[in-house]
Amino acid sequence: MDGCRLLGDFLRARRQMTTLEQVGLARGDHRRRTPGLRREEVAMLAGVSTDYYIRLEQGRERHPSDQVLGALAQVLQLDDEATAHLHELARPRQPWLMPADRTDRVSPTLLRLMGSWSETPAVVVNRRLDVLARNRLANALYGWLDPSDNMLRLTFLAPEAREFYPDWEKDAASKTAQLRAAADYADPLLIELVKELSQASEDFCRMWARYDVQATTCDTVRFRHPEAGDLTLNYEALTVNSAPSQALFVFQAEPDSPSEAALARLDKISAETE
Repeated sequence: MDGCRLLGDFLRARRQMTTLEQVGLARGDHRRRTPGLRREEVAMLAGVSTDYYIRLEQGRERHPSDQVLGALAQVLQLDDEATAHLHELARPRQPWLMPADRTDRVSPTLLRLMGSWSETPAVVVNRRLDVLARNRLANALYGWLDPSDNMLRLTFLAPEAREFYPDWEKDAASKTAQLRAAADYADPLLIELVKELSQASEDFCRMWARYDVQATTCDTVRFRHPEAGDLTLNYEALTVNSAPSQALFVFQAEPDSPSEAALARLDKISAETE
């Protein structure tokens, strides 16, 4: 993916989602043809010329300064993660060189640790949200779904996903924003994944086009499992220090809750089927 085009697409998407009221400008009496701010309004607020800002959106300006990027982040009211993403798009990484079998190898020590958790579903994913490893309970939670090799494919392409995630819209948007936050745009496998999902899912196209960036580290997710029933689980996303491109998702139920009982049923079912 061309870095300048990505930067321009990001700026355009965030500009269209920023309102006049958010930046303290009067709307006036005339109707606006497009949502959000106009290019000249962003340029004025950021202290750059309209021509310069247009060149940024069109990918013709390749070296914006940190000062300009900071001003644009302030105008577009980007949070810390979105601001870091803006700077990364302006300073793209070197081309992807690390073989997938090295970056996606889960350490035996981590696998043994996950395997010892009989009451805690645990999943290891990479930056593309490919599922690299699951313990037995996580396999019982997710493994019945097709596809389940990637959290985005599961969410957008599995026919049962909307039933499995009662809060599907929220969870799908969250995963899409997580992919944006962690993505390495020099990774050809990421490009293939985005192309596949874009061709197969209008909902993914809609959410991807928003350019939301959010590396969620903890949240609560509701599931509706066909055998265990309804579960509400809290999760933490932990960085694997020995493999920084990997993340360990650990799910837990509140003590003495119906979800804890549902996890116990799920563990029993998975043990019986082994």
